[in-house]
Amino acid sequence: MDSPTTRSGDRRGAVLVTGGAGYIGSHAAKALTGAGRRVVIYDNLSEGHRQAALGADLVVGDTRDVSLLRTVMATRGVTAVMHFAAWAAVGESVRDPAGYYGNNVEGTLSVLRAMAEERVPSFIFSSTCAVFGEPIEVPLVESHPTRPINAYGETKLAIERALPHYERAYGLHSICLRYFNAAGADPDGEIGEDHHPERHLIPLALDAAVGRTPLQVFGDDYPTRDGTCLRDYIHVTDLAQAHLLALDALEREPRSAVYNLGNGRPFSVRDVLQSVARVTGRQVPHAIAPRRAGDPAVLYAANTRIQAELGWIPRFADLDMIIETAWRWFEAHPHGYQDREA
Repeated sequence: MDSPTTRSGDRRGAVLVTGGAGYIGSHAAKALTGAGRRVVIYDNLSEGHRQAALGADLVVGDTRDVSLLRTVMATRGVTAVMHFAAWAAVGESVRDPAGYYGNNVEGTLSVLRAMAEERVPSFIFSSTCAVFGEPIEVPLVESHPTRPINAYGETKLAIERALPHYERAYGLHSICLRYFNAAGADPDGEIGEDHHPERHLIPLALDAAVGRTPLQVFGDDYPTRDGTCLRDYIHVTDLAQAHLLALDALEREPRSAVYNLGNGRPFSVRDVLQSVARVTGRQVPHAIAPRRAGDPAVLYAANTRIQAELGWIPRFADLDMIIETAWRWFEAHPHGYQDREA
């Protein structure tokens, strides 16, 4: 593969958003469109939703289909890729590491191969705080040792480790964004969180609050202020904005980097349940269950690097604000995107 150069000197062509019909990818695609960028969504719709594409150019395909990826990049004038297409369930990755390596590693390497062959120079990678494993100290800084304890974290770290080699060999410049707990929904109410099955705490707590499935709280005997785990919740719109800033930075000055992406504030499971009660006016029925293996007591980000270097500042740093947007989406779409089907 030859080293890619920007097509005809154009650094602001179309952006290919893999997994752009999913939860985080759809919010990034909407933000890109709002910023005046031409967007092409590439999704196999195994976990994404056609409605979440909001009428954007949608190509249904698998990330391991290098031929289709190359065709899309060539015919749509793609000059950058935001890569969200991955499986992201920790427990499932422990049970099915082969599937996770196939989808997350093989799939991403196929995207990178297509980029190199089509000379697409800019890559924004959706990574995760799971690359760190058990934290030695918090808040977690970018230089914290990376020692994943599950296949999901290992697959993301494998790509992070591959990217410098792709940069040296093929000129692919990248920014890796290590997410903490994505939460909330589009403030305009157009798109939101709809997983099957749902695994995230806030939508599960909202589900319990309206009388559906009671919530399970995994462990109340951690060495924290209320016995439950502390996590860093970052609004999905703030995540999307960070991707736009990362892309702008790469297009101004091709320089690869890695950033932690979190609010920098830890909230406990009980904090979330209390916030849901305040926002909805309903208590959250729940039961205490045993701890889950591999759940650290405290996990939150130091976000000073991304603030200093990219100028990123979260707009939705307050937990109630995050949950209010999730609740508005939940009330309007109690069955998720099924409520929007024609």
